[in-house]
Amino acid sequence: MKIAIPADEKVLASDVCMSFGRAPYFYIYETLTKMGDFIENEAANSPGGAGVKAAQIVVDSHADILITPRCGENAAEVFKATALQIYKSKNGSISDNLNAYLNDKLSKLENFHTGFHGVTGN
Repeated sequence: MKIAIPADEKVLASDVCMSFGRAPYFYIYETLTKMGDFIENEAANSPGGAGVKAAQIVVDSHADILITPRCGENAAEVFKATALQIYKSKNGSISDNLNAYLNDKLSKLENFHTGFHGVTGN
């Protein structure tokens, strides 16, 4: 199983990025090998539609789980066409959230915002 987490930096000790679509990177962790890697979010600087484009990057990475603080409705629609499940991150690092998920301490994200439509800040 693969887990995706939005990241500001390529460091496991850094906090989870508050913006899914505009996160500079995604950390992709493979539970079978217990290894992970950071991939660039090419959608981060898109003038519009960053959430949908970022969602497609996560889907293309073959992630089964997304851990994020929030997610827009348009990105969530991309995920609904797949089996990917979305969990709400807690305050803390990428590593903290990965461990929280693996220990069944995160809840599913059920509220999706309407999006920021062209706003590039977090």
